[in-house]
Amino acid sequence: MSQKLQNAQSLYLEGIRDGNIEVVKKYTGERYTQHSTGVADGPEGFMAFFEGFLERTHSRDIKVIRAIEDGRYVFVHVYQDIDNGAAKWVTTDLFDTDADDKIVEHWDVIAAYQEPDDTASGNDMILGDFEIKDLDKTEENKAIIRRFLVEVFQNGRIEALDKYVSSENYIQHNPHLPDGIEALREFLGTHELAYDFVFKVIGQGDHVVSYSKATYEGQELAVFDIFRIENGKIVEQWDNMEPIPPRTEWANTGKF
Repeated sequence: MSQKLQNAQSLYLEGIRDGNIEVVKKYTGERYTQHSTGVADGPEGFMAFFEGFLERTHSRDIKVIRAIEDGRYVFVHVYQDIDNGAAKWVTTDLFDTDADDKIVEHWDVIAAYQEPDDTASGNDMILGDFEIKDLDKTEENKAIIRRFLVEVFQNGRIEALDKYVSSENYIQHNPHLPDGIEALREFLGTHELAYDFVFKVIGQGDHVVSYSKATYEGQELAVFDIFRIENGKIVEQWDNMEPIPPRTEWANTGKF
């Protein structure tokens, strides 16, 4: 594990799970720009927000399920069980780091976790095995996802879906969609979903992560997508979506 990834995970586990919020000073750089809209910039903003969170919660079972790094960026896919099931969340976090591997910027999306019995596919939203393969194909796979997002999700060319998504094996972790390319095709054809812009794409081997602004049925969303690619086709996808709150509720410059 690289130092930058260790710093990101430690901020989560030591700072939030264990309640030692002052460790934010240890793992962040000269600046710490925050895009979690309720949290102000800097270590002080982090500590002020999570001081209240720690007072309201008694136990925080937090597990990093997936971690991906690409250059100076690191991404973590996190499961949180708060107060023995009182709340369960899926959190997706992207961190930018400096030359010393300290965190200097943070973006996140948080959504409620749904049990597999409540998902359309029966698949878990986040839990499962994780192994990075095909490191030599990182840039190729990132390029595939960029084209996919622009052509299908931005430009609405549903007929291009077969170019990018496996017709034989497509595992879906969105709780509202069954497995298979046809379920995705039907959803895109019957719902108003458009990606306004793709903010960031990072990858490591067969896994690629994108962070985008989308509009779904008139609601503006911040969206993380995690893709697994085999032989040039998407074979598995996770996503995490969060409504973007009104600007009057932002404690910083916003989700992007």
